Amino acid sequence: MKTIDIAYHRNGIGGAPFHVILFEDDSGRKVGIVFDEPYHCAVLDVDKLAAGDIAFMSNSWRGDQFEPVLRRAIHQSQSTN
Repeated sequence: MKTIDIAYHRNGIGGAPFHVILFEDDSGRKVGIVFDEPYHCAVLDVDKLAAGDIAFMSNSWRGDQFEPVLRRAIHQSQSTN
């Protein structure tokens, strides 16, 4: 996995904050949404999003498989800032 960019979103004044990670893996460019709460991670393919595809089983990826490496990338980015 290659991290392209990471951004933190506070989600307004009442929503749960989250990180957005733009990254590439063997199957293309993806965006990961990672909330502070463990096991709250979503991953979508960027090209499919751009084409309007948000369907389950078409543009859905195993967040539980990506979450550990995405959380490490967040931690590393916070350590260097």
